Amino acid sequence: MVELKTPREIESMRVTGSFIAGLLDDLQSHVEAGVNLLDLERRARTLITERGAQSCYWDYAPSFGRGPFRNVICLSVNDAVLHGLPHDYALRDGDLLSMDIAVSIGGWVADSARSVIVGTPRAEDRRLIEATETALAAGIAAAQAGNRLGDVSAAIGAVADEYGYPVNTEFGGHGLGRTMHEDPHVSNRGRAGRGMALRPGLTLALEPWFARGTDGIVYDPDGWTIRSADGSRTAHSEHTIAVTEGEPLVLTARAG
Repeated sequence: MVELKTPREIESMRVTGSFIAGLLDDLQSHVEAGVNLLDLERRARTLITERGAQSCYWDYAPSFGRGPFRNVICLSVNDAVLHGLPHDYALRDGDLLSMDIAVSIGGWVADSARSVIVGTPRAEDRRLIEATETALAAGIAAAQAGNRLGDVSAAIGAVADEYGYPVNTEFGGHGLGRTMHEDPHVSNRGRAGRGMALRPGLTLALEPWFARGTDGIVYDPDGWTIRSADGSRTAHSEHTIAVTEGEPLVLTARAG
């Protein structure tokens, strides 16, 4: 069931979203060759605790995972793109790191992800990240009251096509609010004019993610980390947004 949020509830979600944006900024400033993924996990835990927030990932146990998730952030490197389990790995020059986090403050959730390059960038990695960010912007622009959910999915998929990247439809965006995952599911590919009508008060996490060479995925032995099936590099961008009477609000927007 889809739950529409009041303007006051959306403002509460924006408080959470602003915190997440600042947390990701902080972690990004610490990303460099030699930094261990476990150090980034510990830093995220500290920031969450200091803010009095609650992790949405800790003890999360969906059908596709192996046991409860016992970390507060997903950290996925190179060909890993989703649900990356933080582990003892020191980042290397040229790595592509995707960071994904969701927290709750005062009972209201926000969710965001971004991909960054460690040290020396590769042109093809910059292009891949750019594609996810452009697709995210296109999806947000389509999230107008009166449009349909398929318009958002179609806008994201069209950008993937422009860049020449395949689209996996097993995992995508979702509703959120009081909990991290609510209806509806938001595919990263769809047909314009189809699906539920978008109404003011609908809050969504849009999250285009692409692999350079395939739409297939494989799981690590940890049961969580999802990688591209062909080993090609991946990128992931995500914002929490709210549909309004006017332009959509980006609740996890970075300061400035």
